[in-house]
Amino acid sequence: MNPRYVLLRTLVSGFLIAWPALSGADRPDDVDVPTLTYQLDGLAQDAEILVDHWGVPHIYAGTHYDAFFVQGFNAARDRLWQIDLWRRRGLGLLSEVLGEAYAEQDRAARLFLYRGNMHDEWLAYGSDAKRIAEAFTGGINAYVRLLSAHPELAPPEFDLLGYAPSLWDPADVVRIRSHGLWRNVASEVQRARIACEVGLDATNLVKVLEPAWQSRIPEGFQPCTLPDGVIDDYLLATAPVRFDAVDNVASTDHRTRLLAVSETRALAGQLGSNNWVVAPSRTDTGRPILADDPHRTHAVPSLRYISHLTAPGLDVIGAGEPALPGISIGHNERIAFGLTIFPIDQEDLYVYQRARLRTRTDGIRDDRDGAYLYQGRAEPLTTIEETIPVKGSAGRSVSLSFTRHGPVVYETKEALYAVRAAWLQPGMSPYFGSVEYMRARNWRQFVAALNRWGAPSENQVYADVDGNIGYKPAGLFPHRTNWDGLLPVPGDGRYEWDGFFDMDALPVEYNPPRGFTGTANAMNLPPDYPIAERRVGFEWTAPWRYRRLWEVLASQPRHSLIDSHDLQRDYQSVLAREVIGRLPAAAAYPDNPALNMLKHWDATLAPDSGPAALYAIWFYRYLARALLDYRLPEGSGALSSMDSLAVLETLNDPRAMAPALQSLADAWNATVGLLGPDPTRWRWGDLHRMAFRHPLETLAPAALAATLRYPEFPRGGSANTTNNTSFGADDFLVRSGASFRMVLDVGRWDDAEMTNAPGQSGDPRSPFYGNLLEGWATESSFPLLYSREAVEANQALRIVLEAKR
Repeated sequence: MNPRYVLLRTLVSGFLIAWPALSGADRPDDVDVPTLTYQLDGLAQDAEILVDHWGVPHIYAGTHYDAFFVQGFNAARDRLWQIDLWRRRGLGLLSEVLGEAYAEQDRAARLFLYRGNMHDEWLAYGSDAKRIAEAFTGGINAYVRLLSAHPELAPPEFDLLGYAPSLWDPADVVRIRSHGLWRNVASEVQRARIACEVGLDATNLVKVLEPAWQSRIPEGFQPCTLPDGVIDDYLLATAPVRFDAVDNVASTDHRTRLLAVSETRALAGQLGSNNWVVAPSRTDTGRPILADDPHRTHAVPSLRYISHLTAPGLDVIGAGEPALPGISIGHNERIAFGLTIFPIDQEDLYVYQRARLRTRTDGIRDDRDGAYLYQGRAEPLTTIEETIPVKGSAGRSVSLSFTRHGPVVYETKEALYAVRAAWLQPGMSPYFGSVEYMRARNWRQFVAALNRWGAPSENQVYADVDGNIGYKPAGLFPHRTNWDGLLPVPGDGRYEWDGFFDMDALPVEYNPPRGFTGTANAMNLPPDYPIAERRVGFEWTAPWRYRRLWEVLASQPRHSLIDSHDLQRDYQSVLAREVIGRLPAAAAYPDNPALNMLKHWDATLAPDSGPAALYAIWFYRYLARALLDYRLPEGSGALSSMDSLAVLETLNDPRAMAPALQSLADAWNATVGLLGPDPTRWRWGDLHRMAFRHPLETLAPAALAATLRYPEFPRGGSANTTNNTSFGADDFLVRSGASFRMVLDVGRWDDAEMTNAPGQSGDPRSPFYGNLLEGWATESSFPLLYSREAVEANQALRIVLEAKR
């Protein structure tokens, strides 16, 4: 018997059970696998779930749609509180269980629900999308109903907050849209404010437009008339849930913090992803290698959840969001796929002049508000009256108003402001479209499925067992004919979307001669792309991860799985190389220890690197501010950040070197203050740490809080390294990055590897709550098993689901 045992906790009869952590070897005959059995309404045939040692559920169902039923059941088993909260946030039902302080967030969420025709909605994803959603939510509801007989299975968060999970309607899956990664209404407002205060040209210091583009203020829009708080409803609708106001009647501080978090996320260029695929001609396996690591804000539980669905006509494994059916990143038996954000501009802020409607009631003239000017005429608002249920009260009545373009997010006596969002169109539920492409069996079927893909807009990479590789971006692409989408516009009819572009308006690669392709949210349009006619967007993530990917992949004629693994964990900073390369030689400044340190550094932001700590403190706290003051001596206070491309452009100016070097001296002194006077003892990882925090840890009693808590780990990197460890300059703590990673040897599926930090389960009593965290933090990986033989050799728990007859 393999001597390596791990002691794991399980909910089976409340006992502790030990089992061996095997690595592909056959399971010893004398090791029993704990088994749970449930009888369920809704299943057509019996099914089972084999959970492996790493917490990945492998679902084996007797019918195609039973697989989605079991996926929903299992998502509830591991992530019930998370998905229940996701549903409540999205539908505007937080106040019902958390109190009146959440009513504003609920109202905002209701503004951004899909309210269109459901027939069009379901068919936009595929012919059986509705049936898949019905099966998936049926599985969730089966687990929720199971809790009445087995209350011990309920996650402790429900008891802590004093409510029970709700049943789902299939439409919940697709009506909720506000959790996606959207753009660019927040940056439109930011750009307008900067244009008002210091001029439109200054906006290029905050965000360099790519491809090169000269924006103009749209005719009829006056930036200085934009009121404060104009998109607060949008920010509240897309905000996460904070628990600092539970059961409070009102909390101004809660609202302020929530808006700040949401605005930071909406403007962040640091949330992104990496993916790449290498052709057989350039790999040491002779098969394609595909890698993907999406970057999002780190959370407990993890945003991603790994599942394996096996049923007639279906054998797919990978990651998705736990509240949604299907797999968005992974592989089936023939093809592999991985995504990153492709930043199509899918939003606009419209400004309207108020109008008055004149109606006659019983022959009496009645002038009333409730309209706006459109093409010279008063057009009525559409208004919906709803009641938000509120814990401890009779509820709050709210009015939701809509123009022809979208929800009204702000009103003054003279004007209305509404958000037009492509993601409120049919077929735009984030990631739900993966139920179509995950079942494709070749490139033609895969691209055909992407023609239906609406949201979020994505770069998709592809590989198949026949040795083909490809790349295709997809997403609903508004056709703007007379403006660029970078600033708000009047809603009077002059600025309308002329429908949407077909997907052939976006680039495509199939078996490129270079033998590889990849993306990292950076500008990757081909040089001959007709941007003036197809204004897809001009606000891309900084190019440094993308350049590093291509630099490494181009240098490896025989790329290996280990190479992909290492590239996902790479801390080399192309940006740091570029910045340091612009500094003068250290010999010219023999008494400058900071310059000497950086000029002899390899630009690798390793956790144990002292120069990395100095560089990060300098670049993120001092350099950008110094260069902004140099570029805008009278108005730099209007800008809160500086684009890294603008930093480099400014450093090319010899006159900028004096403030740059002074800022470096200031950074040296600050580093001494933070890490001590001995530079040999400086470590970037002493400042740059990852601490996963359960959102209820501070509300929980001591015993429960102890089970919720995770250890901290030092990290390297930054937002600009392929191993993305984005942070805020206020504290340097890691905020976002790749909690999920995947590397695939296409066709030799059992050699795949993954991470999903901190663990697969959201239940702190589960052995899989934090079991993947240390491996993730120390740059390790875990198996992503596919074959039934490999799964059975590594099963930790068996769940038998019997169909009630």
